[in-house]
Amino acid sequence: MKVSVVSEHASPLAAIGGVDAGGQNVHVAQLAGALARRGHDVTVYTRRDDPRLPGLVETAAGYAVRHVRAGPAAAVPKDELLPYMAEFATELAADWSVRHPDVAHAHFWMSGTASVAAGAATGIPVVQTYHALGTVKRRHQGRVDTSPPERIAIERRVGRSVARVVATCSDEVRELARMSVPRHRVTVVPCGVDVRQFTPGPGGRVPGGPRRLLVVGRLVERKGVADVIRAMPRLPGVELVVAGGPPADGLPVDPEAVRLQRTAEECGVADRVRLLGQVGRAAMPALMRSADVVVAVPWYEPFGIVPLEAMACGRPVVASAVGGLTDTVVDGVTGLLVPPQDPRTLTAVLRDLLDSPGLRARLGRAGLARARTHYTWEQVAARTEAVYEEVRREAADRMLGAPA
Repeated sequence: MKVSVVSEHASPLAAIGGVDAGGQNVHVAQLAGALARRGHDVTVYTRRDDPRLPGLVETAAGYAVRHVRAGPAAAVPKDELLPYMAEFATELAADWSVRHPDVAHAHFWMSGTASVAAGAATGIPVVQTYHALGTVKRRHQGRVDTSPPERIAIERRVGRSVARVVATCSDEVRELARMSVPRHRVTVVPCGVDVRQFTPGPGGRVPGGPRRLLVVGRLVERKGVADVIRAMPRLPGVELVVAGGPPADGLPVDPEAVRLQRTAEECGVADRVRLLGQVGRAAMPALMRSADVVVAVPWYEPFGIVPLEAMACGRPVVASAVGGLTDTVVDGVTGLLVPPQDPRTLTAVLRDLLDSPGLRARLGRAGLARARTHYTWEQVAARTEAVYEEVRREAADRMLGAPA
């Protein structure tokens, strides 16, 4: 099957951890690679954000990346990309009219609006994965939400226009229903984890060192890193390591890194909080294995790949009871769930868990089994492929039923 994957701002080739580079980049790269291993001809379309980028890159994972001209060949914040989506759609339609993919899979709402327009022009059916919904972001961020004002209306229109919406968790299904997206067109397929890269093993820490909490993710306020820092004064003998954001030499001028450092100083724990900045994917499994507990306490989270990666490394997870985290983390079995933005409860849960090596070991073993049983990228690709097959059959049936 020829599959066109559209990810306008999140290139699978991008370095992970920057402001607009995170879980979606990983998802697109891993899904494209898994689909290619299943024998599909996969091309990922992403916006050219650097004039030095070649038009086409053939990756070692078996899929191609095509850099689409849409707006300036420069870095542009994703919330400012909407004006360039008409140009993106025109480029997609021109390529699809030659390539003739069987299905297009759009990732994020702006990819959706471009893909729907290109699909209407070429007859290519479109599958949509949102990764995050504007209604949820607006609810949690309010006035500080930087999304374009048209976002929610466009997301509704896209959801009603595409052949199928692939939701990443059950919470998203409920949100889509409130947006009047037809339920029969929504299929849940979770994100996955590379269980060949993320594996259990020794932590690699110096014996006798402080117990370690690890947070991994982009340095944005909604990720809840400040809440973990606020728990630290009541967790003596514990260090907090934060991986993500710009490269280490950019941390002193990164607004969120500066805010977090100030929070650590105000809490009197600056000597026990380390911001690493951007950490390469190859180094991430060893870093996770070095942690006693991996903490993921965002205010909201459409899915959340980090807890899965920690589980695949056999590490216990403490996570917010929000969004997709309530699907992946089974409370009391593979990890512990806490309310978001609640440092007091987080402190108590972390203290009890850090003082219970037996419980940590049990949670780690159960998390590892769950990651390997339900969340490999091969399983995710197979379920996604089934959605594509349904969509392709429906498109073929419509063609047969069309008047001559």
